[in-house]
Amino acid sequence: MMDLIAPQRRALAEALDQLTPDQWQGTTMCAGWTPGHVLAHLTMPFRIPEQDFMAGLQECGGDFTKFSDGIADRDSKLPQAELVAVLSDNADTAWSPPGGGLVGALSHDVIHGLDITWPLSIDYPIADRALTTVLESIISPGTETHFGVPLRGIRLTATDLDWTHGSGAPLAGRSRDLIMLLANRRVPQQLFEGAGVDVAMPGPQS
Repeated sequence: MMDLIAPQRRALAEALDQLTPDQWQGTTMCAGWTPGHVLAHLTMPFRIPEQDFMAGLQECGGDFTKFSDGIADRDSKLPQAELVAVLSDNADTAWSPPGGGLVGALSHDVIHGLDITWPLSIDYPIADRALTTVLESIISPGTETHFGVPLRGIRLTATDLDWTHGSGAPLAGRSRDLIMLLANRRVPQQLFEGAGVDVAMPGPQS
């Protein structure tokens, strides 16, 4: 996995290093978070020593979301160049989320990288195998993705890669757009083709 993770992190760091001040303070696919918030969250494992992490988590009553959101809010104020450098310097660091392994780390990096770059229409380089690995990791064994997007009766197809999943009503789109959809981000229906769109996106979308 590290042969996929390391170049993806370096490419993301290079893309984020080019963001203008307005882009750096703009919106992302994570509600209420700027790129600074997302990158602070993404680099938290590389910046927070385990002892400090456990102490902070304990102060939050074991609520990881509360702790993580607090770190993101605090460290989003760090200089852009400093946060980008942390990501670049740790491209080869084999961190993985609890229970997720290196596939989980790759998915974490790619999804949050797209959270920042997708609204800005920045297509930084992500290897095809990395994209298909993330798509597969999002799909759960049940009838919905790990993020709660319904999958029953849908055949997913990436139009830019050799990847399909499921059977039923077709839903086709670019791999990056599919990742955002399956990660339950609010993306426009117009990016996708097929009757499966109405199944996966039953409510009004942005």
